[in-house]
Amino acid sequence: MTEPGQNQAPQTLLVALAHPDDEVGMVATMQAQIERGDRVVLLWLTRGEMTEALGPIPTEDIIRRRTEHGRIAGEILGVETRFLDFPDTGVHATPEAAARVARVIAEVRPDAVLTWGDAWRRGLRHPDHQATGKIVRDAITMARIKRCVEPIPTHRQPAPVFTYRDKHSRFPAVAIDATPYRDKIRELALHYQREMEFPDPEWLEGRLRGIGKRWGLEMAEEFDAWETRGGIVSSLLPVEIDGAPDHPERTREETL
Repeated sequence: MTEPGQNQAPQTLLVALAHPDDEVGMVATMQAQIERGDRVVLLWLTRGEMTEALGPIPTEDIIRRRTEHGRIAGEILGVETRFLDFPDTGVHATPEAAARVARVIAEVRPDAVLTWGDAWRRGLRHPDHQATGKIVRDAITMARIKRCVEPIPTHRQPAPVFTYRDKHSRFPAVAIDATPYRDKIRELALHYQREMEFPDPEWLEGRLRGIGKRWGLEMAEEFDAWETRGGIVSSLLPVEIDGAPDHPERTREETL
């Protein structure tokens, strides 16, 4: 990652997750990007309709209410929000699923993507989380292929991947100081706690303090850096790819 230049053009961070409330551990990261003047798009693949937190009500009502939860979360965070209609607990990493998300990527044209990664711990390893991460990472490549996304123009610019970090990860770790965004973190946590009974703001802040302690910060959010260097950064964007590009960029118009 490089520090933002004063004349840096606004960039786009795509946050692509499985369920509304998956983003509670990324609040500071999104806020840091917004403070830079960048665009943040928050995409959920499902509506989270398998939850039991709303009681024994029809699935259609749960979908409606969770869609509203996401809309309010977007207002709290100041980000764009989008939903797809993958089935909750039925997200599978197929070529067809990746093609659907690739069309979103081609439309949004992100400069970096934040999503789920590989995980071993309960909660993080929810099958939807694991599948979503694979779908999104595959979709970044498929968004480069005209026949996968047409009539939307391809998106062939680099979009480095960052993912939620599991304790057993071997990837470089990148951390963002969450302390300045404590109020916004609590506001989003309280929103979901009122509606879904999760997360408890005190639990979330304790988790972020635990991460921060490893980095010498009061509170921090931490991610795997799949293509960039690790370390403490002020924001994920702008990025600097670690090492030479693995794939040459085309020098002519996107005609293939």
